[in-house]
Amino acid sequence: MDLLQTLILAIIQGITEWLPISSSGHLAIVQKYFAIDESAILLFDIVVHVGTIFVVLITFRKDVRDTLKAFFRRDFESEEGKLSLFIIVGSMPTAIIGFLLLYYDIVEKILLSEHIYVIVGSAFLVTGIFLYAFKHVKDGKELNYLNSLLIGIAQGIATIPGISRSGFTIATGLSRKVKREKVFKYSFLLSIPAVLGAMAATIIKENEKLTVSSVDVSFIVLGAITSFVVGYISLQLLQKIFMKQNFHLFAYYCWIIGLSTIFLYFLS
Repeated sequence: MDLLQTLILAIIQGITEWLPISSSGHLAIVQKYFAIDESAILLFDIVVHVGTIFVVLITFRKDVRDTLKAFFRRDFESEEGKLSLFIIVGSMPTAIIGFLLLYYDIVEKILLSEHIYVIVGSAFLVTGIFLYAFKHVKDGKELNYLNSLLIGIAQGIATIPGISRSGFTIATGLSRKVKREKVFKYSFLLSIPAVLGAMAATIIKENEKLTVSSVDVSFIVLGAITSFVVGYISLQLLQKIFMKQNFHLFAYYCWIIGLSTIFLYFLS
């Protein structure tokens, strides 16, 4: 990986990690196009996720603090205490699905497949359909255990490159008519254990590949900082767009990038 590739991947990660357009799908395409070594992309992927996870921790720092306090006090009657239980419930299906995909090397097989453009492109199209399907749903309901479970399942499915994590989780919440501000906050708080768990699993499973990675340390630092700055801007932008009920507009981008990716397969 050279300096330009580092900047491009970090910027893509920062923009697409929180916007509902799938960071894993974009990174998979760019990795394939640049023909970047697998060990290098694994290490870089971990680093830029560190940058973007700090975005959530800073943006929702009060919610994180209050939820943790309520959980350790066992104050499950308060709103924050209930939220901590909802996060645990939502994390369970995410962990199970993520484990199965990792155990059977599903994601790795997709990334190494000669049909990667078709697979990821099709996943982009599915994301777009999901985003658009619930644009007129009226919200107003509270988050509950069933909604948390379904959103957690959606997050687990979003491990597949091209399926947007934020897109699937938020759209699932909207389909259940959960209040917009509640489902938005829950989606990103739920991402914290998911991202940290995925990073830990990758480090354990791919330890040998990571130890032989030759990514320059300065590039690693640059990637983390860039993904953090860009990710912070994109999350603030997403929140404004979502609260104005324009979330479905990202569907058009997903359809365009999906069709373009599939078209690229037939050109290659």
